[in-house]
Amino acid sequence: MDDESAEIELLEQNLQKTRQISKRMISILDSFDGRLNKLEKSILPLYTAAQILNRRNANIDRTVAKIDEWASNQEDPAVEEALILRGPQPGQLQTYKDALERLNATIAFKSSEEGSVEAARLVETGAKKLTQLYTKVVAEGSSGSTPVPGSEPPTTAFPSSLLSTLGPVVSFLRTLPLPSTHPSHPAAQMILLTLKEAQQGYADMRGNWGAKCLEGQGKRLVMRADTIDPNETGREFGEWTEMLLGVADDEYKLLQALSPLSSPALLASAYGTLLVPLLKLFSSTIASLTTLIKKSLHKYTFLALSAYSSLLSVQPHFDDVLSRRGVEFLSDKNELKDGMQSLRALCLRSFPEFLADIKLGAMQRGADTSVKLADFTLSTINYISKLPNLYAAVSAALWLLGDGNWRMGDGVQVGDKGAKQLGEKVDESTILRHYIHDVISTAIASLTSVSRTARRPAFGAMFLLNNISYLRLHILIEPNHPSIPSMIPQATQDLLNSNFRTAKAGYFDSNFSPLMQALMDDPKEKSRKDAAKEKFTRFFDLFEEVMERHRMAKVLEDDVNGRRALGEEVRSLVVPNLQKFTQKAKEKEFSKNPQKYIKMTPEDVEKQIRNLFSG
Repeated sequence: MDDESAEIELLEQNLQKTRQISKRMISILDSFDGRLNKLEKSILPLYTAAQILNRRNANIDRTVAKIDEWASNQEDPAVEEALILRGPQPGQLQTYKDALERLNATIAFKSSEEGSVEAARLVETGAKKLTQLYTKVVAEGSSGSTPVPGSEPPTTAFPSSLLSTLGPVVSFLRTLPLPSTHPSHPAAQMILLTLKEAQQGYADMRGNWGAKCLEGQGKRLVMRADTIDPNETGREFGEWTEMLLGVADDEYKLLQALSPLSSPALLASAYGTLLVPLLKLFSSTIASLTTLIKKSLHKYTFLALSAYSSLLSVQPHFDDVLSRRGVEFLSDKNELKDGMQSLRALCLRSFPEFLADIKLGAMQRGADTSVKLADFTLSTINYISKLPNLYAAVSAALWLLGDGNWRMGDGVQVGDKGAKQLGEKVDESTILRHYIHDVISTAIASLTSVSRTARRPAFGAMFLLNNISYLRLHILIEPNHPSIPSMIPQATQDLLNSNFRTAKAGYFDSNFSPLMQALMDDPKEKSRKDAAKEKFTRFFDLFEEVMERHRMAKVLEDDVNGRRALGEEVRSLVVPNLQKFTQKAKEKEFSKNPQKYIKMTPEDVEKQIRNLFSG
């Protein structure tokens, strides 16, 4: 036990000595670490300064080397000048750019005033040579043959093969020294003027090329206006205008990509120049259309309305294109507004003139036995049938004209009075109904006048029935456009129906009343034995006259159902009365030979009537 205790005590003493040694080592290491930190803080600023000096030294070495290189390249100025004066050669654009860059560096670093002036002169010359190349390529892309009008849509796209040539040139032109970027460069101002001239030349060439591509199509639609539907011409004019605006949009994007000077003000100025030929073409085309319309407003009314409608739809796009022009173009006229004003004036004129044409129709005399449809009846239906396709344009134009002002010169009060008569509040949707009411009422009045003054009574009644029935058929019963009934006020419908009934009554009165009168009993003729004979003779003479008249002048020729219905009414009027009179006469034994006076049985008369109105 004593030995073990001695060993433990010895171990504890050794452990104590080890701890003391460890503490002294830690203290020494801490002291060493602190000294290292102090040394690092002392050396770091010196190290940082040495790094900066090294970088500066390296930059100075590289700059000196570059200056030496540029100086060595200037050993033969004649070679450099010859390269610049020759201009950029095919496949050597980079060489030319390098030469100009060396000249600019000479201006920047050379102290000799004479050398800087000469270098500036060469830089200016080089800029002009580059813009000449630029202009040449643009001219190539803005020329050639245009497609035959109507064969395919015209295109003004810049050829992709030329874009690959022009792109690097534009990129370098944009790096040339300008007053805004290199105010001290001797050639900066002249380079700016050169680039401005080149950019304006670009705009002029592209604008004229676009106008040339569109001109044939514009002339074609004017030339075809006399041979195709006016609505179609107006629609084509709208499409052509949209095409022109599409060209303007494409050219604006191309101008942004290919302009040597990309500042907003200079771009806007160049775009204004580019638009001049396009706007001039638009003005000349719409002027040609307007001149054509003025020659015969009655004939081309719907061309004016259709073209006006087309321009209304493109107005926002047109205004957007014009808003991109430079401030120097803001005072110029607005071609779209001028064109719309001309067309609008024609549209406003057309409304009262159409009513005047209908009234003049009442003064035109034809054959006094003619029962055909009047020209103004056909034109009225044609006019009303086309209105739904141009609803917005017609309503807008009528609104500008004013409710009832199309009746100017009639000595009637216009405005709210017409609205009150139709029981409607005036707005753009109802003002068209008011105008249609006046068109139809004017047509009815003219037809009535013609039937009374320019026709024999019986033929006049047939003429009036044919025309009023045609109006009623194509406006109320079988309209040429499904939207027409919704545009007809109730008062107008009542007017048509009432006049149709009146016309039919007049037709029966002038053609079949004499037949009925021939069969009527007269108290004064009771004692006369031959009264029945005279009545039969009179009836069949009149019946033959009516049949002959109807064979010569057709009634409701274009309305099969209406004609059959009218024939049934004639049959129900004539045949029963003839049957009754024949029966009564036979009972009285008015003649020993009745077949001599009763030329046809009631059944034969009925058959003739059915044949007459069924064919």
